[in-house]
Amino acid sequence: MLTHVMVGTNDLDKSKQFYDAVLATLGVPEPRDDGGRRFMYRSNGMTFGITEPIDGEPSTAANGGTIGFAAHSPDAVNKFHEAGLRNGGSTCEDPPGLRPLEAGGGYYLAYLRDPDGNKICAVHWVRPE
Repeated sequence: MLTHVMVGTNDLDKSKQFYDAVLATLGVPEPRDDGGRRFMYRSNGMTFGITEPIDGEPSTAANGGTIGFAAHSPDAVNKFHEAGLRNGGSTCEDPPGLRPLEAGGGYYLAYLRDPDGNKICAVHWVRPE
């Protein structure tokens, strides 16, 4: 359904450092520099971009918005969270961990705010046994 997600930043270098670190924990390769004002990370047919706002106005975070990145294991989720904290992000919501579902299984996730306040998370789906 989606082709890409783009978030704005007021400090492209700081944002790139943050996303290079957290996305590397999920196996996402280095981004493509798209003209010096934005970077595009590509993986599994999806693009995630960071950009300075084209209109020249300050970037603001979406209130109520969350961007979820797929993780291949709970360990990858934990590494994502740790890398984010080491690179200018801040924790939000509950600590990283399993959120069980009534039908069994659940999802293991961790939430972060990036340096510009955007809410992101890494999610590993745990199948019911």
